[in-house]
Amino acid sequence: MRAFLGGKTQQLVSRVLFHPVRPSAAVRWRAAQVRLLCSSPSDEEKHRPSMLRHLTSKIKATGPITVAEYMREVLTNPVTGYYVKNDMLGPDGDFITSPEISQIFGELLGVWIISEWMGAGGPKQLQLVELGPGKGSLAADVLRVFNQLKSVLGVASVSLHLVEVSPVLSRIQAQNLTGTQNQEADSEDEPVYRRGETSTGLPVSWYRRLDDVPAGFSIFLAHEFFDALPVHKFQRTDKGWREVLVDIDPEKPGQLRFVVAPSPTLASSTYVQADEKRHHVEVCAEGGVIVQQLARRITEDGGAALIADYGHDGTKTDTFRGFKDHQLHHVLASPGSADLTADVDFSYLRRVAGGDVACVGPVTQKLFLKNMGIDTRLQVLLRSCSDASTREQLMNSYDMLTNPSKMGERFHFFSLLHPSRIAKPAKTTVGMKLEKKSPAPLPVAGFDELSFS
Repeated sequence: MRAFLGGKTQQLVSRVLFHPVRPSAAVRWRAAQVRLLCSSPSDEEKHRPSMLRHLTSKIKATGPITVAEYMREVLTNPVTGYYVKNDMLGPDGDFITSPEISQIFGELLGVWIISEWMGAGGPKQLQLVELGPGKGSLAADVLRVFNQLKSVLGVASVSLHLVEVSPVLSRIQAQNLTGTQNQEADSEDEPVYRRGETSTGLPVSWYRRLDDVPAGFSIFLAHEFFDALPVHKFQRTDKGWREVLVDIDPEKPGQLRFVVAPSPTLASSTYVQADEKRHHVEVCAEGGVIVQQLARRITEDGGAALIADYGHDGTKTDTFRGFKDHQLHHVLASPGSADLTADVDFSYLRRVAGGDVACVGPVTQKLFLKNMGIDTRLQVLLRSCSDASTREQLMNSYDMLTNPSKMGERFHFFSLLHPSRIAKPAKTTVGMKLEKKSPAPLPVAGFDELSFS
């Protein structure tokens, strides 16, 4: 089934009005171009930061730790975690994301959300739930589309729900989305730790866990979220699969190194598939749990999930890498000072999602955005803009998002849908008479090929 823009979705694209372009962030984007396990840590920092002291103490007490535990500590430790203490996005951070590059990206995702809401019959409630919302740029662009298409949404009750563990980023999000119209909860134990309201009166809520988001018809967005979740790494050996661990380097006590577990671990015995052909595998068990949560909510309450990330369909091996100041950074050097990431294995997400949801994709970002009408949107913006520097910025942003050697084929889109969303129209017969078929579902905008898990 071809799923290029359906008529109704094309109308939505054409109705998205021109909006001033955000300043471009002329910085390098994250790219997986170098294998890091074989490289050596840099000598940029001779001292031992507090995160390194914490990790070495932990390893001395309990032995080598899994890569998943290392990632979890480095990124989300409540005291010294990278995401907890840093503002890592944008030109002054360690990496830049698609919403920071161009408003067009978020606008087209806003159209996708409304298209899926329409495809579900236009429920009276629409919860937009974003996992790891960065600085709030994507949500802001999506909400602008919602405001421009409010006649389509009609009287639907629309709300924004942000799942964010970083106090630093949540404050930035609140400022960008609500200005001063937000307030923190009195107690840290509250499921909703911050509430606010946009300038148009749309309610915004912040959570630390997906489980705390209220039930109801929801469209879930996860842009560059799954690639930051902890992964277990496994190596095939002559004795079978063994887990890769992080240990203290005995020759350099102030540094860490990778080692292979001498015997099977619970993870290596559980997560590696019996028919696995690769020699090195990364498994994001935490991502699998979240996908199962999304699948359950979509099955019970309706909705859809759109995942956009670096990724592959079960073909890559060693993708674990670090980024600092927009440059590749050794994953074990100066832990806590750099972002850590691993490509998403969409074949794993499809498998753990189960048979109660339909899985669509993955397709490349270039194909998804072109199917969504990025070329048309670009031309609309160019015709509305006479400033030469802004036009150049638009063209550069378009190239960054769609060029195969840049983001166009490194990022992929993957979606979870309720099975009824793409079910074939049923035919009924009474006696010898063929009754009228039920209406065909709207095509799933952005995706070229549909498949069930």
